[in-house]
Amino acid sequence: MKRSPALPFDLSGIHLQPGQGLARQLYQALRERILDGRLASGTRLPASRELATLLGISRNTVTRALDQLYAEGYVNGRVGDGTYVAELTRRRPAAIAAVAPAAASPALQLLQSHHLAMPAAGAPRAFRIGVPAFDLFPFETWARLQARFWRKPSLARLGYGDPAGDLQLRELIAAYLRNSRGLTCEAQQILITCGSQQAISLCAQLLIQPGDRVAIENPGYRAAGHAFAVAGAQLCGVPVDGEGLDVDALQRLNDCRLAYVTPAHQYPTGITLSLPRRLALLEWAKRVNGWIIEDDYDGEYRYSGTPLAPLAALDEQQRVIYIGTFGKLAFPALRLGYMVLPPALAESFARRQALEIRHSEVGTQAVMAEFIAAGHFQRHVRRMRQAARSRRDALLTAWPQAIPGCSPLPAVEAGLHLSIRVESMARERELIGAARAAGIEMNPLSDYWLPGSETADDARAGLVLGFAAVPEAQIIEAVQTLRRAWRL
Repeated sequence: MKRSPALPFDLSGIHLQPGQGLARQLYQALRERILDGRLASGTRLPASRELATLLGISRNTVTRALDQLYAEGYVNGRVGDGTYVAELTRRRPAAIAAVAPAAASPALQLLQSHHLAMPAAGAPRAFRIGVPAFDLFPFETWARLQARFWRKPSLARLGYGDPAGDLQLRELIAAYLRNSRGLTCEAQQILITCGSQQAISLCAQLLIQPGDRVAIENPGYRAAGHAFAVAGAQLCGVPVDGEGLDVDALQRLNDCRLAYVTPAHQYPTGITLSLPRRLALLEWAKRVNGWIIEDDYDGEYRYSGTPLAPLAALDEQQRVIYIGTFGKLAFPALRLGYMVLPPALAESFARRQALEIRHSEVGTQAVMAEFIAAGHFQRHVRRMRQAARSRRDALLTAWPQAIPGCSPLPAVEAGLHLSIRVESMARERELIGAARAAGIEMNPLSDYWLPGSETADDARAGLVLGFAAVPEAQIIEAVQTLRRAWRL
């Protein structure tokens, strides 16, 4: 390579901050100048002693920076001949930026219309949806169990684990479901997931081929619909009435063999699927040789009697995939859920899980297993149910008796949220806008319908309110704020 003559070395713009890794800063400054062409190929760099003097730093610092540039191929040279910028192909950022959008794959294009909105920021406030009373979680107990596990973990648990999840946790979940929910299952049927959304995504990946029809409740949980749509499914909205999913409408769908439902507490209307509908739904799955995905996201929250037995507990044909989560009993950031799979699917789902994340993080699973085994979980479930009931009661008591254009509050026998019908889309927008301007969170019911639904626009209008996120005093204060915002 022809050597360029030594040129005056331009130090302008190189400002090193003391105490922040001088060698690293110098390396980055020189690399940037080499890549953008300010230091041309073949340019001779000053000697390390000279460069140290010019920058007012030690020669060792300069040497470390130059050594890193040598190692990565930005500079080269021979002993006694100096250091030179290597021959490089320069980056052309503008050209790269122009090409990138054209390379979007069909999957990336699908994500433009099927993705999750950013979650609400900050601490919970009234009336945030999908948030339990995680201010009541026994963090001290959890921290003690976690510290005990990590103080001296079993070496056998620190390697690559079972993709289905920690066996002890799976055994305890199976026992809990048998005893408290009437769902007969074994640990071998359980797959630990990173929350219920990952469980839904696994179902979409393994049970759907592009073009398949998937039945979902309408209105319903849009995040599930997005997961199915990204997998290539054709979404078929099935109406929901006072008994839950309209199974007769489902029966009329041709070439549909997968249905996603929230039978214990329909999301977002709050309806509980009636027993005749449950039996009819199971008969449909048997007839079409199909699958039912039962998302029991908040099934533990039942305020009259004991929690209802899941749909999966009635399933004699092994057609139901049951999804549960700890996020609605502990806190969403825990990211811990599970699936109860028909035996015929368990191994395949575990294999697919292994390809995606190899296996779930061991610490959280081990701590949750001990949390359950020591009885803390069962006590916490009872406490959370009581707290949610009290917060529900506070809302029902404080809520205005008559709001123009709104139906009365419904009876709320389960779950962590309620839905109120509104007479028109215009009134929904008016109420939601005034509430948000006053700092009160609530969701429009119209957001939960599939695009292009046959239901008239005004029939989709409503308000969806979560009531478990904050204590009773904050609920009462929020209702008073709403009264002022809505001029009641």
